Amino acid sequence: MTDLLRLRPAVPASGTTEPSSGPVWAPTRALGRTVLLTGLLLLLGVALGRVDLVLLAAPFAIGAAINLRRTPVAAPEITISADESHLVEGGEVEAGLTVANPDSIDYDLVVVRARTSPWLKLEHADRPFAITVSADAWAAIDLPGEALRWGRQDVGPAAARAAACGGLLACRPVVTPARGVRVYPVTEPFNATEAMPAAAGLVGAHRSRRPGEGGELAGVRQFAPGDRLRRIDWRVSLRTRDLHVASTLSDRDAEVLLLLDVLGEIGLSGGVRGSSSVLDTTVRAAAAIAEHYLHRGDRVSLLEYGSTARRLRPASGRRQYLTVLEWLLDVRPDPAGTEQYENVVSAHHVSSSALVVVLTPLVDPRAADMLAQLTQSGRYVVAVDTLPADAKPPVRNQWTPAATRLWRMERENVLGRLREHGVPVVAWAGAGSLDLVLRDVARLASAPRGR
Repeated sequence: MTDLLRLRPAVPASGTTEPSSGPVWAPTRALGRTVLLTGLLLLLGVALGRVDLVLLAAPFAIGAAINLRRTPVAAPEITISADESHLVEGGEVEAGLTVANPDSIDYDLVVVRARTSPWLKLEHADRPFAITVSADAWAAIDLPGEALRWGRQDVGPAAARAAACGGLLACRPVVTPARGVRVYPVTEPFNATEAMPAAAGLVGAHRSRRPGEGGELAGVRQFAPGDRLRRIDWRVSLRTRDLHVASTLSDRDAEVLLLLDVLGEIGLSGGVRGSSSVLDTTVRAAAAIAEHYLHRGDRVSLLEYGSTARRLRPASGRRQYLTVLEWLLDVRPDPAGTEQYENVVSAHHVSSSALVVVLTPLVDPRAADMLAQLTQSGRYVVAVDTLPADAKPPVRNQWTPAATRLWRMERENVLGRLREHGVPVVAWAGAGSLDLVLRDVARLASAPRGR
């Protein structure tokens, strides 16, 4: 049995396969030593005329013959199982390995080992498992654990190697591909009570400052042609002896565009209970904002500010919320080249009535230029600062602290210039983060514009 452990291979990397040529089962070193020792004892016994040496070799020969009277043909089958339910950061993961023996010969020992994503904290997943599997049977290995970070995480690949016939035969390593686990970002509690600056329809739940068919009372005015009879206020009409109607404010739906700055990654991710990097804050904030507005009946779309410019079309409802979560799983750092970044986000690709929420660390100067261009084009823009408060470059020499202070001063100047151009910038802090800036944007949208 010790020979099998010595022959146990490491789990190959993803995408590698074992060669299919050659026999499935091969002799181990134990069988080689048995044959060598038996032959040596028989040779010495015949050469020296000693019967005791022949008798000493008999148990080795008889044992090998008994164990090899039936040899296995099929290799073990290994299957990876993983939780397919709605898994969120910090949730429990139910994963496991199943080893099946399709042969009619018992496996004396099966060594199984699997590689898992570092963001899946599975119990004992970092060590090999040694089990026995009877003929036409199977054995299960449970790997419970916890999901530490959002994204598409992998359980596997896994490799298994079995020994049979008393450890005299061992099969080639059997490798099974990895099984993906979708871990959705945790949605921080978020609520925005302020009105939207503009809308494209009259079917939503936002209170408008414009008159229309809604449920919010705006006042009482005299009857005019086109007013509906059910709007007549009879108490005021009888008192004034003129027909008066109750005017209401329209209920509106809104379109929210979440623009994710993925030009780079800053900070170290520590999982759901550790520190947050820029992408962690961006993805979690986007999920929370999308969940809030989709539950209110608004339309939400997403766009990446990177070289590929991935986009999710605007829609509403629960299906769109699930689509948003799936879309966020594939967010990766995607720096754009200098020659192509100007075409990543164009003003004509953004609806004039949409509220554009830009999630950006405001480190790359191209992000500040993009915000200024969107604001100058008349779009309603809110910038959410996703840079961690403790973000700083690694110390390389004695000039690093001074350079970091200069960089922070320059960044504060950029934030000040953006505010001067009318771009509200607010740091993400969960619930109520956008209430103040949305109120200011809504007031600016309703204010009369000079000609």
